[in-house]
Amino acid sequence: MEYLFLGLAIALVLGFEFVNGFHDTANAVATVIYTNTLKPVYAVVWSGIWNLLGVLTSSGTVAFAIVSLLPADLMVNDASDSSLVMVLALLISAIIWNLGTWYLGLPVSSTHSLIGAITGIAIAHSLLSLERNWWDGINASKMLEVLVSLLVSPLLGFCGAVILFLISKALFQREDLYSPPSEKEPPLWIRAVLVLTCTGVSFAHGSNDGQKGVGLMMLILIVFLPSLFALNLDTSPQAIARLVATSNSVIPIFESQISGTIIEASSDELIATSRAELTKFLQPEGQLNENIWRSLISESQSVNEYLSQSDNLRDIAIGDRRQVRNDLYLMSMAIGKIGKLETPTKLANLPNQDVIIDFKNQLDRILKFIPYWVKVAIAIALGLGTMIGWQRVVVTVGEKIGTEHLNYAQGATSEMVTMTAIATANYFGLPVSTTHILSSGIAGTMVANRAGLQIDTVKKLLLAWGLTLPSCIFLGFITYAIGLFVIHH
Repeated sequence: MEYLFLGLAIALVLGFEFVNGFHDTANAVATVIYTNTLKPVYAVVWSGIWNLLGVLTSSGTVAFAIVSLLPADLMVNDASDSSLVMVLALLISAIIWNLGTWYLGLPVSSTHSLIGAITGIAIAHSLLSLERNWWDGINASKMLEVLVSLLVSPLLGFCGAVILFLISKALFQREDLYSPPSEKEPPLWIRAVLVLTCTGVSFAHGSNDGQKGVGLMMLILIVFLPSLFALNLDTSPQAIARLVATSNSVIPIFESQISGTIIEASSDELIATSRAELTKFLQPEGQLNENIWRSLISESQSVNEYLSQSDNLRDIAIGDRRQVRNDLYLMSMAIGKIGKLETPTKLANLPNQDVIIDFKNQLDRILKFIPYWVKVAIAIALGLGTMIGWQRVVVTVGEKIGTEHLNYAQGATSEMVTMTAIATANYFGLPVSTTHILSSGIAGTMVANRAGLQIDTVKKLLLAWGLTLPSCIFLGFITYAIGLFVIHH
């Protein structure tokens, strides 16, 4: 039965990326198809190749930024039922919304869909716990960080496209560049520019948006197959030895924050208490106190016991690998939260705080790894989705945003702004919406060209954008609650 659910979960995450291809990846090929620069089949294959390269060369920071939004206690929950339902509810909710908006020809954000579903699951999980407030499961700081990037990026797309279009109009005064496309292929140099910008958006999209599917796939593998994917089993003996040494170095730093007696021994009861303390600390209301430092000490000692026994993570008993991951995860997330706290004991004020940061980075290298086959599978799903569902979004982008049809200069400038914005977001590890940036950029070029906007389309886009979060919150809440009810009854 577990393998049946595993197959279903993998099919759903590939389905999510397939539907994502209808929306976000279709934006990358919209301008070259609409302007007759490339035939649809060539544009889609070309975009798919560069999406694949973008996914393969991605760092993984965006992938795990999405996963980190999930409730901490669900991420370290040994009871697999809740984690299983969480994964399925997340994917089903996002797919339902993305398919519905695609059918209406509305380019919406798959990122918003995911975040909304995650929020709904977090709220449902908190409410069903009875003893917690409804907002306790929401990773508020990370959620705010992601939402700000999603709100600011369309504004940057609009304003950047206006400025770049006006600059290009001043520098390149050629009438054919600003005329609606004909049925014939445009001049070679215009085609080259549009293919180049399509390539840039496709690569940037793969390196950012493709990572979201990668993160979801890794979440599934960790939940269902912890013996193989809970830890990076290919970690070198040298890296393990260095982690043990660094762990021993940070323990005295943690001890310096404790005024009372320090307990050296680590019993099972003490370890269980430490895990509970760190899990509670990672909730929005969690406060930094001496118990957190004691818990970090206890967890460090416990992990050292595991890692000191062998220089190969494969030697850790299969049944223990998930718990070792949980311990590493709790320490990494707790150190990350301490680093963002504005308190007298914040990370920046600790002695040798660079050692603690290095410790966290070493933990993350064992936790945040991505096999190449996962990246390839996600990239293929994106490409196939684009091949099948591109037409609805291309028509919306090319004809329904402005009162004039999209011209060559508008297509090129909006895509240049889009790929620059996504590349910047990649640098900071922030998930952004290709759909929102490109649609806003095209609207900006229409305004800059003194063309009007089709108010009905703009209203529909804004309504779809505005409804995505609350709708997906509701879907996530309902699907998670129903899933738990079915599992437990």
